[in-house]
Amino acid sequence: MAVQDIMPTTWVGATAKQIARGVRRGDVSATQVVADHLDHIARADAELAAFRAVRGGEAITEAEKVDEQEDLANLPLAGVPVAVKENTPVAGLPTWNGSAAVRTPVAEADHEVVRRLRGAGAVILGVTRMPELGLWALTDDETGVTRNPWDPARTPGGSSGGAAAAVAAGLVPMAHGNDGLGSIRIPAACCGLVGLKPGRGVVPCQLGADDWFGLTEHGMLTSTVADAVVGFSVLAGRRPEKLVPPPRLRVGVSLRSPVRGVSPDAPNRDAVAAAGRLLAAAGHDTVPADPVYPTRLGLQGIATWFAAAATEVQAAGVERRGLQRRSRRHVALGEWAQRRGYVREADRAAWRERSVNFFADHSVDLLLTPALAGPPPAAAGWSGRSWLANMKANIRYAPYAAPWNIAGLPAIVVPVGRRPDGLPVAVQFVGPPGSELLLLGVAGQFEMQAPWQRHAPGYPRVGTGSPAHA
Repeated sequence: MAVQDIMPTTWVGATAKQIARGVRRGDVSATQVVADHLDHIARADAELAAFRAVRGGEAITEAEKVDEQEDLANLPLAGVPVAVKENTPVAGLPTWNGSAAVRTPVAEADHEVVRRLRGAGAVILGVTRMPELGLWALTDDETGVTRNPWDPARTPGGSSGGAAAAVAAGLVPMAHGNDGLGSIRIPAACCGLVGLKPGRGVVPCQLGADDWFGLTEHGMLTSTVADAVVGFSVLAGRRPEKLVPPPRLRVGVSLRSPVRGVSPDAPNRDAVAAAGRLLAAAGHDTVPADPVYPTRLGLQGIATWFAAAATEVQAAGVERRGLQRRSRRHVALGEWAQRRGYVREADRAAWRERSVNFFADHSVDLLLTPALAGPPPAAAGWSGRSWLANMKANIRYAPYAAPWNIAGLPAIVVPVGRRPDGLPVAVQFVGPPGSELLLLGVAGQFEMQAPWQRHAPGYPRVGTGSPAHA
C-alpha cells in the first residue's frame, strides 16, 4: 500500500503531539494542518461561539513560515494550531477581555506565553471568548452565547469557556487559558478535558493590573495528558519531559465543600469514588483527609474576587457604567472591600502556609476532591441577568477550585467518566509547590486505565481520516 493511501484525509481531531510529529517528519505541512482546522472552525463555530476572532489569512501565513524552517526537530509544537484566550495580548489583535468596554487597542507585541507558544512552532488560529473581565464561570455576552459541545444547552464553563469549547469540539487540539479562581479547571471539568493550573510563579503571568492579586496563572486545556505535558513545558520555558509512573503515593480524599451549604451531587461523589478505585489499581493508597476551610477564607476569597474586578477597571480607566449590570455590582463591591481593608496579602499568605502544611500534617502527597458540585448551568444570556443570579449559579456548581488559587498551589482536573445525563464528570487533584509533573503523572495513569472520549459526541464534524493511525 502506498504511503498516500494511509495518510489521513484531515488532521482535525489529531492530538498536538501527533500533528507536531507529522509536521516534523514531513507527513503533512503546517499549512495543510492549519487549513484543515480553519475549515472545521468555519463549519462548527457558528453554533458554539468559541472564538472571538479567527486569524484566517494570518494563520496560513504563519504556518507557511513554519514550513520554511530548516530545522523543525526542536519545535515541540511544530505546526500545531493553538487558540489564545482573549485577555492575553496577541500581536495584531485587540485584547478584548470579554468586554467591549474594557477592550484594549491592537497589541503591538505578543504576551510572553504567546511568544513561547510561537517559539515552539505553534500557529495561533485566533482568540477564544470569555465572560467580561474573566469574572464568571459562565461564558456569554450580548454578541453570543458560548455553548458546550457535549450539550449545546449547557455552558462550557468559564472564564476560559471558549478555549474549552474549542478543544472539546476539535476546533484546535489545544488551547491556552488562565485561571484566577478556577477558570481553567472549571471549563475542563465541564467539557471533559485535562486542565492544569500551575503553581505560583512557574509560568510568567503579567496579566492585567496585578494578576488578580497574584491568584492568576496561565495554562493549557487539552484532550490528552501527553498534550498537557507538552503545553505546560512550553509555557514554563522547559524542555518537554517524558512522564514516568509516580512512586506509590498516599492521597488524601475529601468531599468537603469550601462553601458552607453547597455539597457535591451524586455523580460528582461517584466520580471521586471512581478516582479512588483508579488510584488503588495504580498502586496508590487513599485516606480520608479534609482540609479545614475557615469561614473567613470564603469571605476573604469573595472580597478578593470583588477587588480584582475593581482593580482591573481602575487600571483600565474605564467608567463603571459601561460594564454589564452584573459586573457593575461586582466592581462596586470590590471598591467597598478595598476601602474597608478586607483584601490583605497577609490573609492570603496565611492560607498558603496552612495549605502547604496540610500535606505534611496529614502525611499525604496529593489531595483528591470533586472538580464540580453539580452539572454545568444552562448556556444562556447570563451577562444580562442580575449579579445575584450569577453569583448563585457560580458558587453552587463550582466551589472547589478557588482555594488553591489563593494558596498558589498547582491543581489539575482529569475526566473520569460520564454523568447520567451524558455530560463528562471529572475530579481535581491538588499538590504541594512544585508538583506539576507529579499531578500530570497521576493523570496519565488515569488515562491509561480508563481512557476518556477526547471529543464531544458528533465532533469533529469533518472527514473520516484519523491521523492517530498514520
